[in-house]
Amino acid sequence: MNKLLKKMMVALLSLGLAQVVWADNVPDFKETLQVAEQGNAKAQFSLGKMYYEGQGVRQDYAEAVQWYRKAAEQGYAEAQFNLGNMYADGQGARQDYAQAVHWYRKAAEQGVAEAQYNLGVMYTKGEGVRQNYKIAKEWFGKACDNGFQPGCYAYRELNQAGY
Repeated sequence: MNKLLKKMMVALLSLGLAQVVWADNVPDFKETLQVAEQGNAKAQFSLGKMYYEGQGVRQDYAEAVQWYRKAAEQGYAEAQFNLGNMYADGQGARQDYAQAVHWYRKAAEQGVAEAQYNLGVMYTKGEGVRQNYKIAKEWFGKACDNGFQPGCYAYRELNQAGY
């Protein structure tokens, strides 16, 4: 009976911990959380990524949004880009193309090529902004200048279409 009770306790404890934190990344998560709570933007971004990917913690898109936002509001470009993606896809937050554009623009203005490309896509589709192929072409051109090949392709396509 005692062995059975011990096994049940171990199993229950394991299940409880597994729901909160995966054991292999506990130290990384705890360290990152401590630094992020002190306001470090890079740590906040890393924590957002951990929640997004379920690395060291149970995957939670809403938590990822919260931590990305903290870093993004401090001007952390990668967090701004990821936050834009989350709003565009409706992950962890209600889908909101205007918010996606807002965060893509902030990252794009800091030279994040994928954000520049995504902003071009938003202008092409008219999602979160008024459709404008000329502005889309400008953002695709910037993405291309930063070596992002899909931006080069989209730029050429709009150029050939006369924009």
